[in-house]
Amino acid sequence: MDRNRLRNQVASMRRSLFDQGYLDDQFIQLEELQDDTNPNFVEEIVTLFYNDSARLIQNIEQALNSSPIDFCKLDDYMHQFKGSSSSIGAKKVTNECTAFREYCNAENAEGSFQQVKQEYAILKRKLEVYLQTVRQASQTA
Repeated sequence: MDRNRLRNQVASMRRSLFDQGYLDDQFIQLEELQDDTNPNFVEEIVTLFYNDSARLIQNIEQALNSSPIDFCKLDDYMHQFKGSSSSIGAKKVTNECTAFREYCNAENAEGSFQQVKQEYAILKRKLEVYLQTVRQASQTA
């Protein structure tokens, strides 16, 4: 694939992530911190987010499976997950975390954590493809 075509594809994918509401302005701020001295900054931050999220998801699922549910601990985990998601601009994941935290605050375990996990999985897939395309575009430069 030639350089201009890859750049156009990157731009289109990026625009789509914003248009579909997966990312917000925080992601733009991360991109602005990337420069020649740290050309992989965004990818490194997103990778840290994935690692942190995997740990938090596991902790949340354990908390949900405990009896009785410690809603205070569950809310703490959700607060961390929401903060981590917000820090990279993961808009839909952040919104789902907010909704699930409302269930936690009401001490209601009926709220579906599956929706949070689903939005996270979709974002992860889309970002992985996007970042892979960004890498390809930078290698052809």
